[in-house]
Amino acid sequence: MVSGAEGQRGSRAGGGTVLSVLSVLTVLTVPTGHAQLEAGIAVGSKAPAVVINDLEGKPVDLATVLGTKPVLLEFWATWCSLCKTLLPELEQVRRAYGDRIALFGVNVTVNDSKRRIRRYLDQHKPPFQVLYDDRGVGVRAYDVPATSFIVVVDSGGTVVYTGSGVNQDLMGAVKRAFGTP
Repeated sequence: MVSGAEGQRGSRAGGGTVLSVLSVLTVLTVPTGHAQLEAGIAVGSKAPAVVINDLEGKPVDLATVLGTKPVLLEFWATWCSLCKTLLPELEQVRRAYGDRIALFGVNVTVNDSKRRIRRYLDQHKPPFQVLYDDRGVGVRAYDVPATSFIVVVDSGGTVVYTGSGVNQDLMGAVKRAFGTP
């Protein structure tokens, strides 16, 4: 379903995280209405409890949240127009569920410095805790095919939804994570 680059994975080079060229091209070729991907972590699998640093370099251990309440992860970048378009829907999730759901924005760090991210946060005020995946831990663990990749995990730690693009039903995905129709 991902045009041209299905199955491409992140890689490490020169000590930093680099998404493969085909993964970056996927960002440019995913149709805007695309959701529920065949690429990426499989729905029904256990969400990996990885440790990713925040913007201050402090480790955030997802194991402290996974399995305790629903979690929504967005793998994003400041230059990703699809990610920016998803902000209102993410804000809607935050307003509807508050602290009953953990929202994380995992920056993939491709062409994003901490300074650039801080400027973006000041301007757009996304409703999630920002993680800075400069080691590619999250990208690899969640098999991220592109930016705007969303993973929703239920309170048992099971992935209940993955998708990419702007026409995702995030409220519906989160309702599934809470076990409501």
